[in-house]
Parts: sequence; C-alpha cells; structure tokens
Amino acid sequence: QLETLEQEEQECLELRPHPTEKRIHFVSHQHGMTVTKTLQEGEAEPQCQSFCYDRAKLQGLLLEGASLLLLRLLARRQTMPPNLVFPAMDAEGDLCTTSY
Repeated sequence: QLETLEQEEQECLELRPHPTEKRIHFVSHQHGMTVTKTLQEGEAEPQCQSFCYDRAKLQGLLLEGASLLLLRLLARRQTMPPNLVFPAMDAEGDLCTTSY
C-alpha cells in the first residue's frame, strides 16, 4: 500500500551562458494528483505548466521514490513476481507504465 503524497524533482544544467533548471512537483489530494512543471532558462521568465490527474487513473501509481523503495524490498526478498507492471510518470510528468 505505497502512496506518494508529495514529491519534488529538480534538474539543473549549468551550461553558460544560459543555465537551465527544470522542476516537477507532484502533490496528491482527494481527487487525484496535481503536477506542476517549471522550466527556467537563463534569465528568462520561468515557464510554468500545471495539470491534474483523476484518482481513478492513478490507481497503483508508482513514482520514483516509491519505485526505489519497492526495488529494495524485492532485492531483500530475492524474489520478482512475474509481469510486475505499474502506472508511472515519465520525466515530463506524463502518465506511462513501468515494468520490472
């Protein structure tokens, strides 16, 4: 029964003269999850995009933190159930699937 309540991801690319920073913030709420993506390139104004997913689409969602925890648990038990597939989010915050 793993559930991600909130997660922040941040990437920085320090290329001169225009360093780039990308942040994705996931927040769970009673209706589902809100994803906010922010991209800042150099001194330009940050570009922000926010969208929500319904709770029904997120059943069994496995974000990066929960995925790492699950992998440790499976390694400790030294077992891997067949056809282990979960809904996940890619690097852009879009829904996809992940399999082990």
